[in-house]
Amino acid sequence: MFQRIVPFFKYTSRQIVYVPKHKPPDLKDFEILKDFLLRHNNILILTGAGISTESGIPDYRSEEVGLYARSNHKPIQYQEFIKYPKVRQRYWARNFVGWPRFSKVKPNMTHKSIRRLEEAGKVTGIVTQNVDRLHHKAGSQNVIELHGTGYLVKCLKCPYEICREELQQQLIKNNPEMEETFSFIRPDGDVDLKSEQVEKFKTPLCPKCEGPLKPDIIFFGDNVPKQRVEEVRDRVTASNAVFVLGSSLTVYSSYRIILQAKEENKEVAILNIGPTRADDVAHIKISTKCGDILPSLCDVICS
Repeated sequence: MFQRIVPFFKYTSRQIVYVPKHKPPDLKDFEILKDFLLRHNNILILTGAGISTESGIPDYRSEEVGLYARSNHKPIQYQEFIKYPKVRQRYWARNFVGWPRFSKVKPNMTHKSIRRLEEAGKVTGIVTQNVDRLHHKAGSQNVIELHGTGYLVKCLKCPYEICREELQQQLIKNNPEMEETFSFIRPDGDVDLKSEQVEKFKTPLCPKCEGPLKPDIIFFGDNVPKQRVEEVRDRVTASNAVFVLGSSLTVYSSYRIILQAKEENKEVAILNIGPTRADDVAHIKISTKCGDILPSLCDVICS
């Protein structure tokens, strides 16, 4: 059987450079995860930036290829965004230029495999740390966006909200001279721009109250809304296992999901390149690329 699956593990010339170095999966990895998936029919999947690297979106922490390894850039801080108009101007200018490419990113084989597991009744819920909406694009239904989404924008002073694509059209009208000059997109759609480009950019304001607009993303230093936290807790309790894909679980909002699963005696499996914060908690840890093994597992599990 493994001979039939091997071709899916081969590398191609189109492999994305944002995927960190890793070993290919072997027969033992495959059998361990196959057994895990066969034993459970109510799995909660937790995904992180590691599954979107295969679509061309870099993560933050991967060695050599992650955002922190490529530059000294640090993600936008919530309090700075709230307090300083210049910070909001810089963020929106860079997000505006990066949006066309960011919004066109397509789901990869990992996103599609998760959808197949949903359709087969193995996966009953998805909690994602990603703001890229790639699970939705792949057709997944029961998705909780733990850290929000870049596809929705809200006013910080009133209930006004607008979809990001519609806002983009308004920004184009207000900033007709902005050019696309950047090397790569960050996980939240941010890009690098020259200071003169930023200074000319007209920051969007709420048309109702002229308050500042913010993407519906949990920036660093902000808290996940309590209602969302409770919804995730309920999903963990309702599941009988947790499967982590492409997350180092460094951020506590994701790590506490694993701690809850441990408290409730749920089996935890992790598929991620490199170490994670929960390696000593998980029952299963496989270190390889999700897209090199998950599609082949689906061929067996979902057949």
